[in-house]
Amino acid sequence: MQSNPAPTVLITGTSTGIGAACALELARRGWQVFAGVRQPADADRLRSLAAEHGGDIQTLLVDVTEEAAIQDAALQVTQVVGDAGLDALVNNAGIVIAGPLEILPLESFRQQLEVNLMGTLAMTQAFLPLLRKSSGRLVNVSSVNGAVASPYLGAYAASKHALEAVSDSLRVELRHWGIDVVLIEPGPTQTPIWQKSEATSDAIAAKLASESLDIYADDSAAMRKAVEGLAARAVPVERVVRAVVQAVSARRPRTRYYVTWESRLAFKALRMLPDRFHDWIVRRALGLR
Repeated sequence: MQSNPAPTVLITGTSTGIGAACALELARRGWQVFAGVRQPADADRLRSLAAEHGGDIQTLLVDVTEEAAIQDAALQVTQVVGDAGLDALVNNAGIVIAGPLEILPLESFRQQLEVNLMGTLAMTQAFLPLLRKSSGRLVNVSSVNGAVASPYLGAYAASKHALEAVSDSLRVELRHWGIDVVLIEPGPTQTPIWQKSEATSDAIAAKLASESLDIYADDSAAMRKAVEGLAARAVPVERVVRAVVQAVSARRPRTRYYVTWESRLAFKALRMLPDRFHDWIVRRALGLR
């Protein structure tokens, strides 16, 4: 992979969590980082953290669901990297929308796909010309739900299953230009996404009729308890950061980096089980009767 004296990377979803941690670590390692955020306040906070840790971070205000913002970001990056191109694009921006599929508003399902799937593809299309110039690296952050569709996370799992398919297709389509396509497969990770997901689910629930929610009351209580347990056992974000660093810098990267044993188990074993046995294991794990 050709690169500038300081290799360049664009990371989306760097306001908090995995994205912010990756941006700071790669900047500390000497990468020139373009960090996509949605709010000016997030940009200010990230630049302050970068100043403390050392490194070069240029923030970009980009919402991955807005075409104009994506094109503006592509123009800004092009003006900096020029003919050298971009060494890596890390599509990390994502949200979690939870709820029973029977009563989940379709607008919420569409929002889930717009951010996690369409936003990733839109960023990829916009920045592939720059990646092609450098035979760069395309890294997509997926999830254990890209292999196993958990109940009440159907919308999120659909977005991640689709991301897996898109990435597999791109890996073959982009082979002539030496562009490696890599999937990061985290399990439960210590990030603010847990609190954000709960707040989003509560906001959706507030719009629904109480009788619609009542029929899922028992499962909802079990799921909240299960999520609390997963959050308590979540691995440090640094585990995911190490995988992303390897994905963008390895001479010959893996096609998938499994961050936790849960993600490796989901992709390697659970998908091979008979469906009803698979469902039983998932129910047991989540405390569903």
